[in-house]
Amino acid sequence: MAKGNIVNKLFASGPLILLYYLSISEIDTNLEKLFEVFSLNLQIIIIYFWIIKRPNLMGTGHIFLAGLINDVVMGFPLGISSLSYLAVCFVGNYVRNKSVNTTIASDWFTFLIALLFANLLFFSLLNNFSEVIISYTKIGYNTFFTLFLFPVFWFLFHLYQISFIGSQDA
Repeated sequence: MAKGNIVNKLFASGPLILLYYLSISEIDTNLEKLFEVFSLNLQIIIIYFWIIKRPNLMGTGHIFLAGLINDVVMGFPLGISSLSYLAVCFVGNYVRNKSVNTTIASDWFTFLIALLFANLLFFSLLNNFSEVIISYTKIGYNTFFTLFLFPVFWFLFHLYQISFIGSQDA
C-alpha cells in the first residue's frame, strides 16, 4: 500500500520535476543551436497548464525557485525569469478563477495573453537592468513557436493528467 502511494506521489510530481529539469538544463538553447530559429519556452507552457488544471501540484514558491535556477544557468540577472513565470501564474490563476470550464481553445487564447505579458515583462526587465542583448527576432520566434506548440503540449499534459494524476480538474 505504501509503495503504491509513493509511486502515485512521484507521478503527481512529474510536472514539477520536469520544470526543475528544464530550468537546470539548457535544452531550449541547444535546440536553438541546432535549428537556428527554433526556440521554445516549455517552462511557461508547463506553468500555465498546471496552474490552470492542478494548481496544488506546482506552488508559486517552486515556480519562483525554478525561475531563479533558470536565471543562474542562463546568465540572466536574478529574478527576471521568476517574475515572468509568476506573471504567467497570475494570468493562469485569474483564468482558473473566472472560468467554469476550460477547453483547449480558451486555454490557447488566454495562454497568448499570458505569454505576451510574460515576454514583455521579461525582455523589458532584461533590457533595462542588464547588459544581455537579445534580438527582437529571437523574441518573435520564441513567442511564435511557444504559442504554436501549446496545443500539442496541452494534449500531452492532458493525457498525462488523465493517466497518472486523475481527470478531475482542481
